Amino acid sequence: MSRIPGLPGVPIPHRSDKEKWFKQAVARLCQLENERFPGSQPVSFAVDDLQKLDTKDYWVCEKSDGVRVLLFIYTDTQTNDQMVFLIDRHNTYRELTGFYFPHFEDPRKPLRSTIVDGELVVDVDPRTRQETLRYLAFDCLAVDDQNVMARPLDKRYGRLQMWFYEPYNKMLRDHPQVAREHPFQIKVKQVKLSYHVDDVFNIDLPALQHGNDGLIYTCAETPYIPGTDKNILKWKPPSENSIDFKLVLRFPPPSSRSPDPDYFAKPVFELHVFCGDERGLPRYEFYDVMHVEDDEWESMKRSGEQLDDRIVEVHWDLAQEHWRMMRFRDDKPAGNYKTVVENIIKSIADGVEKDQLLARSASVRNAWKARHPEQQPRSGGPPPPPVKPPQANSHPIQPPNGHAPPRTHGPEAEPRFGALAQSPWSKVTGPEMISGMYR
Repeated sequence: MSRIPGLPGVPIPHRSDKEKWFKQAVARLCQLENERFPGSQPVSFAVDDLQKLDTKDYWVCEKSDGVRVLLFIYTDTQTNDQMVFLIDRHNTYRELTGFYFPHFEDPRKPLRSTIVDGELVVDVDPRTRQETLRYLAFDCLAVDDQNVMARPLDKRYGRLQMWFYEPYNKMLRDHPQVAREHPFQIKVKQVKLSYHVDDVFNIDLPALQHGNDGLIYTCAETPYIPGTDKNILKWKPPSENSIDFKLVLRFPPPSSRSPDPDYFAKPVFELHVFCGDERGLPRYEFYDVMHVEDDEWESMKRSGEQLDDRIVEVHWDLAQEHWRMMRFRDDKPAGNYKTVVENIIKSIADGVEKDQLLARSASVRNAWKARHPEQQPRSGGPPPPPVKPPQANSHPIQPPNGHAPPRTHGPEAEPRFGALAQSPWSKVTGPEMISGMYR
């Protein structure tokens, strides 16, 4: 299990005028009627979703095991002052110092207000074990004061690369000393067409320097949708699917005569599911119990950490048929919503294994190419007319190496001129037969 990085930056005080002003600025830039966290959330991949890969264009990439945050760049167009923030899923804002993002047309000017979606990870060099904090950008909501949420993924990804990242990366190449002031590095995550998922497994995943949490399939045809987006699919092997609950400890009484809990005894580890907000407060209901071994409980006590009332990530142990703890998720504001939990349970019971995903690649590729014949090698027009078979006594010219030359395909063109007339002065004109011989 990889280490979840802490978030850099100075938190803006909650419910302060400054926080309210920037939340309103983000809502205006995203053209939203509310000031909630505008990021999208995936749904768990189930067997029915294989059909989606056949019918729609999807991109696929590895899902990094880190902290999901939005990078918000605010630029005052009057003064050209630029401020940079991280927005986490709690919808809290952290102000960063040291960054500058140049404009793609004129690097002497700042890039205007921009919102980038990505994941903050800790990369560990396999040789030196040195840790590097990196932000892996994979989408954008707005770039240079332009909302791009309604555009398809390829257009958004293009803006992310050309308008946001390339000018910034060129600045670092030209002035490498600038990077020393940055709280983390920035990269753009590489994505592939959905039928190249084998490359993600065989090339991308082995090269990772951070933890991996499965795959993400993102529909290339649909807009960016805040909140849960059914067109973004999170794949994990069914045995590795996990759920976030709120952990509630129930201690037994020392005896039947005492109503007070015995805090030295091993408690019942209840898992509570998130059911939404009620009057501004999160509401939870009991869902199930998490299994904890006696030695694990002793280790928990020695850690001195608060255990109760925290978000915990668990997975289902198929062999023992109970929930097992993976880690605490203090980076998440709440557990998974009850309908999300139902979908994850379905994906555990009706999930898709890696072999099934790879076996589907050929079908996905054929369906993709059938939808996009214009992306295939093309002849430039209608098929060429059929070649007449040679006559019995003809001797077609053969190439010197004895192999047929490669056939080329070019655009069909209408002739601009009429047929060439025979010239009375040409040596090759005249009758077809002279002195009984054919010319």
